[in-house]
Amino acid sequence: MGCLGWKNQLFCLLVILSLLFHFSSSFSSSLSSISPCSALLHFNHSLSLDLSASPSYYTSRIQMCDNSYPKTASWKEDKDCCSWDGVVCHQTTRHVIGLDLSCSWLRGPIHSNSTLFFLPHLRALNLAGNCFNESLISPEFGKFKTLTHLNLSYSCFSGKIPNEISHLSSLISLDLSLNNGLLIETPVWKSVIHNLTQLRELLLDQSDMSSIRPNSLMNLSSSFTTLSLNYCKLQGKLENSILCLPSIQTLDLGFNINLDMGSLPKSNWSSYLQFLDLSSVSFSEKLPDSIGNLKSLKYLDISNCNFTGSILTSLGNLTKLTYLTLSSNNFSGLLPLSVFNLPNLSSLYLDNNQLIGPLPNHVSGLLNLKDLYLSSNFLNGTLPSWLSNLPSLVSLSLNGNQFIGEIGEFKSNSLKHLDLSYNKLYGSIPRSISRFVNLTYLSLSSNNWSNMLELEMFSKLKNLVFLDFSNNLVSINNNVTYTLPKLSSLNLSSCNISEFPIFLRIATTLQFLDLSNNRIYGQVPKWLEDMGRDSLYFLDLHDNLLQGPFPTLSFLSLEYLSVSNNKLTGEIPSLICNTSSLYVLDLSHNNLSGVVPKCLVHSNVLSVLDLRMNSLHGTIPATFSKGNHFRNINLNGNQLEGPLPRSLANCRNLEVLDLGSNKINGTFPYWLEGLLYLRVLVIRSNKFQGRIGNPKTKSPFPNLRILDISNNEFNGPLPIKYFKFLKAMTNVDEGKVALKYMGDGYYQDSLNVMMKGLYIELVRIQTVFTTIDFSNNSFRGEIPKIIGRLKSLKGLNFSHNNLTGYIPPSFGNLSNLEWLDLSFNKLIGEIPKQLVDLPWLEVLKLSHNQLTGHIPFGKQFNTFDNDSYTDNQGLCGFPLSKTCNSLEAKKPPPLTLQQEDYLGPENGFSWQAISMGYGCGVIFGMLMGYLMFKIGKPKWIVRMVNLE
Repeated sequence: MGCLGWKNQLFCLLVILSLLFHFSSSFSSSLSSISPCSALLHFNHSLSLDLSASPSYYTSRIQMCDNSYPKTASWKEDKDCCSWDGVVCHQTTRHVIGLDLSCSWLRGPIHSNSTLFFLPHLRALNLAGNCFNESLISPEFGKFKTLTHLNLSYSCFSGKIPNEISHLSSLISLDLSLNNGLLIETPVWKSVIHNLTQLRELLLDQSDMSSIRPNSLMNLSSSFTTLSLNYCKLQGKLENSILCLPSIQTLDLGFNINLDMGSLPKSNWSSYLQFLDLSSVSFSEKLPDSIGNLKSLKYLDISNCNFTGSILTSLGNLTKLTYLTLSSNNFSGLLPLSVFNLPNLSSLYLDNNQLIGPLPNHVSGLLNLKDLYLSSNFLNGTLPSWLSNLPSLVSLSLNGNQFIGEIGEFKSNSLKHLDLSYNKLYGSIPRSISRFVNLTYLSLSSNNWSNMLELEMFSKLKNLVFLDFSNNLVSINNNVTYTLPKLSSLNLSSCNISEFPIFLRIATTLQFLDLSNNRIYGQVPKWLEDMGRDSLYFLDLHDNLLQGPFPTLSFLSLEYLSVSNNKLTGEIPSLICNTSSLYVLDLSHNNLSGVVPKCLVHSNVLSVLDLRMNSLHGTIPATFSKGNHFRNINLNGNQLEGPLPRSLANCRNLEVLDLGSNKINGTFPYWLEGLLYLRVLVIRSNKFQGRIGNPKTKSPFPNLRILDISNNEFNGPLPIKYFKFLKAMTNVDEGKVALKYMGDGYYQDSLNVMMKGLYIELVRIQTVFTTIDFSNNSFRGEIPKIIGRLKSLKGLNFSHNNLTGYIPPSFGNLSNLEWLDLSFNKLIGEIPKQLVDLPWLEVLKLSHNQLTGHIPFGKQFNTFDNDSYTDNQGLCGFPLSKTCNSLEAKKPPPLTLQQEDYLGPENGFSWQAISMGYGCGVIFGMLMGYLMFKIGKPKWIVRMVNLE
C-alpha cells in the first residue's frame, strides 16, 4: 500500500529517516566494538602489496627502506594478532599499543572510515616508507589520544596537514617528512606549537612552510632534541639563538634557500648538538671560532652558505666528527692541517671554494676517511704520498685544480670513484687503477699524461659505469675485444682517435657516448645502431671526418644527437623521427641535401633543431604543431625558399630563430612579435621586402636582444614603434647580471653575427649581448631619436641604406655601445659631440655620407683613423689632413694614465690591441682584442668564420 498525500509522504519520510538513523547507529556501534585483530585485518585487506611502494631512500640523516619486506603477508586470521609481525600488545590488557608497518610494501589510500582508526589504545604508529596514493592525512589521526610516537614519513601523503594533529597532546615524536609537499598553514602551526607541549622530536622535511614566520620556531620548547625542517621553503630572517636550545641534538634547516640567519652564535651553543645541517642558508658573517666548541658534533654541513675567510683551525677540535662539508662557499687561503687530523672523519667535502696552496705533506688522522672531495679550487703542488695510502678511501675527487707531477700507486683496492681531471698531472697513469674491481667512476681527462692512454688497461673493471678520458692522447687496440658490462657513459672527445672503438659493439648498456673532436673518418658503422638501440640517449660525433650518407640511426631512446662539422652527404632520413624522445638535433656544417623532413617540425619534444650550413632546399615545412617545445631553430646558410610559415608563431618557447642566408621571401614576419621568450631573430641575406609597419601587439618582442634583418629588400622609414618597445635592449646593468650564456645546461647556442665589420661566430652567446643590424636595405628618412633609449646595445649597424637627416645626439646615451656603423647613407650635419663620452666605442664607421664640421676629439675618437670618415667632403680635423678654419688641427695629446684606466680591458677589450692595430692594421688589432679577453673578464667566446 503506497503513501498518498503530503501528510502521508511526510510520515513515510520520517519513518525512512528513523530507520536509516537506527541502522547507522547500529552499524557504528558494531564497528566501534570491532576487535583490534579484526580492525587490523580489515585495514590490511583495504591495501595491496607492491614492492615499488617501498623503494630505498637515503638522506644524510636516515636510510629508508634499505631492508623492506611485506610484514602483513605473514598475518594469519587463526592466530592472535599480538603475535603478528609489526604488532605490539599490552602484556596485561592485550590492547594493541604499537603498530610498526614501516617499509612493508603497502599501497592504497587511507580513508577516514578506515578500520585503522579503531585502535584507540595505540601509543606508537609507524607507517613510514609505504605509498598511500597521495591520500590526505585524515583528521581521524587526531583521535589517537594516547599516541606518543607518530611516523607517516615517506608515504606519498599530500595536501594540508589537518589541525586535528594538534589534538595529540601526548605526542613526543612527530615525523611527517618526505611526503608530497604537505602544506602547513599558520593556524595549524600555531596549534601544534601551543598544544603539543610534550613534543621533543619534530620532522617535517620537504613540507611547505612558506607562510610560516621563521622566528616562530623560537616558541618551541627548550626541551626539544630533534628539529628537522630540510627543504621546507622557509623564508625571511631567523634568530641564531635557535642553535642555543639547551637540549637540541639534531638540527636540520638545510636547503631553505631564502632563509637568512645573518651569523652563527659566538657562544652558548647547545653542548649536546650532534647533527647540524645549515646548507644553503644565507649568512653574512664569517664562521666564528666558537663552532670548535661543539665537542659532541658528529655531522656538520654548512655548504653553500656564503661564508668567506679562511677555514678555521678550531674545526680540528671536533674529534667526534664523521662528516664535514664546507663545499660551495668562498673560503680562501691555505688548508689547515688540523682538518686532516680528525680521527673519526669519514667524509670531507671542501670542493667549490677558493682554497690555495699545496696539501699537507704528512697527516696523522683520516684512517677512516672514505670520501675526499677537493675539486674546483686553486690547490697546487704535487700530490703527497699519504693520499694514495688511505686504507678506507672510496671516493677521491681532485678535479679542477692545479696539481702537478706524478701520482703514486694506490695501495688500497677500495676506490669506487676517482676524478683527477682538469689538472696538470703528468707521467704515467698508475697501473694500480686497473686492479680497482669496485671502481664505478673514472675520469682522467684534461691533464698532461706523458703516455698514451691504453683503453684495454681498464678492461678488467667490470663494475665501471662512467669513463672519461677526454682531452688526452688515447691508444685504441681494435684487435682486442673485451666487455665492460655496466658501462653507461664514455667520453673520448678530443683524444686524436681515428676510428670507432670496436669494444663498443657489445656495450649494450651504454647511455652516453661522446667521440667529438677527433679524426674519425669514413662512414658511421652499422653496429653503432645495434649497440645503442634500447639504451643510448646521448650521442655526440661533432667535429670529425665522417663521410657518406647520414646514418640510418633509429635509437628509440635517443634524446641528444650532434653530428655537426663533418662531411655527411645525402638527405636527412625520415627514420630519424622514430626517435620520439629526441630534444636536440644538430646536423649543422655538413653537405646534406634534400628537404627539411616534415616530421621534425611536427615534433612536440624537439627543443633544438640546428641544420645550418648545409645544402637543404625547398620550403620550410608549414606545419609547426601547437604545444611544441622548440627553443632554438637554426636553418642559416641553406637554399631554402618560399614564404616563412606563419605556424612558427606556435613555437611559444622559442628563444633563437636564425633563418639567415637563404632565399626566403615575403614581408617582415610581424606575427612573431608575440613570442615572449624570443631573444634572437636573424633573417639577414634573404629576399624579404616591403615596409615594416606598426606592431600588431601592445608589447612586441619584449625579450629580443639580437635583431638582424640586413641584406634584404626592406624599404620605407625605420620602424620607430618597434624600437620603442624593445624592452630587453633598454636598461641592463651588466654589473648586476651573472655571466650566463643562452642554452646553458644542455645545449649552448651559437650564432654568426656581424661585429665591427667582420662576420664572427659567437660559440657561446652571453645573455646580455645586444645588437641591431638593418644594413644593406633601402630604408629612408631620418634615424629615430628613440634609439638612444636602447642603452644595452653593443652594436648598431644602419649602413648601406638611404637614411637622411642628422645623427641623433641621443646616441650619446648608448653607454654600452662598442661599434656604430652608419656608413653609405645620406646623413648631414655634424658628428654629435656626445659620442665622445661613449666609454666602450671601439669601431666607428661614418664614411660615405654628407657630414660636415669639426670631427670631435678626445677619448675613443683619438683612436679612429681616416677610414671612419672617408668621403664626407665637409668634415675636417684629426685624423683627416683637412684642417678647420684654415688652422691646422692640433694632434691630440697622448692618453693620460687616467684615460687609459678609464678605457681599460674590463669590457673584454684591451686598448693595447688597438695600439697594435696602428702598426698591423685596425682590424687585426681589434680582433686581437677579442682574443686577448681571456686574460681579463670574459665576455664572449668567438672564432672567425668564412661565410660564402
